[in-house]
Amino acid sequence: MDEERNPWTTLSSRVVYQNAWISVREDQVVRPDGNPGIYGVVSCRTAVGVIALPDDDHVLLVGQYRYPTKHYSWEIIEGGSDGSEDPLATAKRELREEAGYAAERWEPLGQECHLSNCHSSEVAVFFIARGLQHIGSEPEGTEVLALRSVPLVQAFHMVDRGEIKDAMSIIALYCLSRMLSPR
Repeated sequence: MDEERNPWTTLSSRVVYQNAWISVREDQVVRPDGNPGIYGVVSCRTAVGVIALPDDDHVLLVGQYRYPTKHYSWEIIEGGSDGSEDPLATAKRELREEAGYAAERWEPLGQECHLSNCHSSEVAVFFIARGLQHIGSEPEGTEVLALRSVPLVQAFHMVDRGEIKDAMSIIALYCLSRMLSPR
């Protein structure tokens, strides 16, 4: 099988819903089995995650209530890039807004990942922020945030125990743990 060949044929596409954060489209398609069908796709801004390290042994986690899941969630610092904003600029903005910090040093963490590619085109990228200086937070009106510095080992255990359920946080913390541990 040619892995690069697209087995789907798109006949038409229409936006059925759109707001500042997402767009939902419905495509009329011919499925890989040759039958007609529909495919719904959610398009989002690029998701950006920040592993903020106040020192070599701790990570900053943000706590907030997540409306879609109706649960309180501890996560890394996250936000969305509107497409015209460079992901690193988004990371810097989100670190300031959510945690109230600026960083002296930035480095990419891992590769781009697709968060839910069965129905969404959302792409995520991650950065590590080091050399943090507190400058005051500026949360958005949709955010009521708690901030805590957690030992890295505890954050890794929070993932293992299911206390951190956010996919971006799990991916980023896994990548960080792989980077820090010898292979």
